[in-house]
Amino acid sequence: MSLTPHIFPTVPTSSAAAPKPRGAGASHRASPKGLQTKAHIIDAALQLAMHNGLESLSIGGLAEATQMSKSGVFAHFGSREELQISVIREYHQRFEQEVFYPALQAERGLLRLRALFDNWMKRTSVELDSGCIYISGAIEFHDNIGPVRDALVNSVGTWHEAMRRSITQCKELGDLAADVDESQVLSEIHGLILVLHYEARFMRSSGAMQRALAGFESILLRYGAQPLQA
Repeated sequence: MSLTPHIFPTVPTSSAAAPKPRGAGASHRASPKGLQTKAHIIDAALQLAMHNGLESLSIGGLAEATQMSKSGVFAHFGSREELQISVIREYHQRFEQEVFYPALQAERGLLRLRALFDNWMKRTSVELDSGCIYISGAIEFHDNIGPVRDALVNSVGTWHEAMRRSITQCKELGDLAADVDESQVLSEIHGLILVLHYEARFMRSSGAMQRALAGFESILLRYGAQPLQA
């Protein structure tokens, strides 16, 4: 089971705007060395984007960061938009591996919902020292219509749908009240993460992590969950 069916748009590139290097072909014919080089570039780009935002990425800046030529970086992506979407795709895949898949080991219902939130909090605690592409991207691309914004929206939407399914399972199993509005619960849970970033990263407020954890339990209790056993 994957969160990511086909949620990332393809960026069309004209032959005039993005000439392919001689010998370039479909991605399935890329050499192992070429794939390794591309993965290295994406990893470097991801680190830059997490600290400085997706809009900070450029072929030239990334060439400098990876000590490659501009033409070498360009050969792997063809455009800045394609580079940005590749970074979003990589970020989303890592999010899946750290947050979503481990939670599937928990029993369906409240245990799995708690596992999803716990994993989300663990990842957030690390990102407080760097940055979250989902949050910074929402600011950078809120009115910037195009493939990069589409990739961000689809990625966040796919994660939201996974959380919403878990909340629905809680209702079906009687862990939450039968009349619970899944979207309302999801909105309140996501709000905890957004406030945590604001308080801990921007305001440098102490105790922000503990307040987020307490807030999550408060949300569950208001919607019919049994309190945690001491």
